[in-house]
Amino acid sequence: MRSVPRQWRAAAAVLIAVLSIATATAPASGEVSAKQRSAAELAKIAQVPDRMPLPQRDQIRVSNGADCEKPTKDGASACLTVVRPDKSTVAAPPGGEMSTSAIQPMPQFCVDNPFTGWWVNRTSACSISGLRLTTTRTVNGVTTVTGEANMNVYPYAYSSTTLQTIGYQIQLSMHNGWGDARNASVSGGSNLVGACLTRSRQFPSQPLLPLNSFKDGEWYFDTTATAPGAIGHCDPTWEVTFTTSGYAPATANYLTYAFRCDNATGGNPNVGCVVPQYPSALLYFSSSYPALASHVSRAQASGLPGATFDAPLTRSTDAAVEARNRALACGDAPSIDGKTCDEYPLATSRNGLSAGGARRIFDNCGFAPQPGSGPDGASACMITASENNAQGGLNTQFYRSERVLDGDPFRVIVI
Repeated sequence: MRSVPRQWRAAAAVLIAVLSIATATAPASGEVSAKQRSAAELAKIAQVPDRMPLPQRDQIRVSNGADCEKPTKDGASACLTVVRPDKSTVAAPPGGEMSTSAIQPMPQFCVDNPFTGWWVNRTSACSISGLRLTTTRTVNGVTTVTGEANMNVYPYAYSSTTLQTIGYQIQLSMHNGWGDARNASVSGGSNLVGACLTRSRQFPSQPLLPLNSFKDGEWYFDTTATAPGAIGHCDPTWEVTFTTSGYAPATANYLTYAFRCDNATGGNPNVGCVVPQYPSALLYFSSSYPALASHVSRAQASGLPGATFDAPLTRSTDAAVEARNRALACGDAPSIDGKTCDEYPLATSRNGLSAGGARRIFDNCGFAPQPGSGPDGASACMITASENNAQGGLNTQFYRSERVLDGDPFRVIVI
């Protein structure tokens, strides 16, 4: 049985505890009254996963770019192929299969979407894919397949917006096989690039048999981007190696999303780590902010971006961009008692009028109506001053809690 140092198990327990709390609490996205949705439901809305490709690289590299290892002098060769097995072979891998392991259960959203790429939210990334190990022997120019092992592979990476530790695990389960390949063992190494250091790592050699059992490796690393103002990325890769007696080892490299960790989020004294490509959702509650919600809803319905994964807003921390967005949208706002001018997209984004386009104004917004549609430009509307003032606090709290830095995508959802 493997032995995980007590301090590493403790660190993993802290990380999982924080993640459990995070998934049960809505990320700073609006006031929540007793009549509104539960914290867990709000968190689900804000952190619904998105299927996303790995940025600028392949998900899996097998055998260092080749399908098969070079044959031994006896003509024996081992090959790895990425496959898409029948979805009926997928089973949710258990957490903590070995008593000393910190392996965590894979999110249900990944189990529900196997073989469809990576599924990502702000603090985790997972996928389920298929892999086939084939063994062959070539004698006198004739190649014979001597075995085959078909398996599912479950990589999962996770962190927290309030911790500097990242967990990365991978599990494999052979669901059918025969011959020599069926008797292979699997082990793993790893590579880490970027501003991070390994805290613990283990993937000992484990036989693929018995069928439908899970073989696992786990890895924890800490960011080194902890100084005030620091920003760093951690880019991990598992090297999964299959060893079959009499055959050369075959290796597949499993990549995951690079996590970004920082101590540069304004107003947030903690170090934390996120998947920066994922657009978290800033929630506006129509029950608490009816005028604000009405304006944002109409603006998005007219084609302005921000409501979807495909067309998020992009954060700007440039004071000049913010000032120009406000001036172009609301610089000529009328004086109406109890109301102030609201612009959408948010002035703290790169999507306002500073990026081009024309202003649009809807009926009953205090200005002379100006029709408009499409993704370019901005909308302006006079809304209740108290709601407009509260919006600034909601936005700031959201940026801090989700670690939304300059250039990050984010969504705005009205519920």
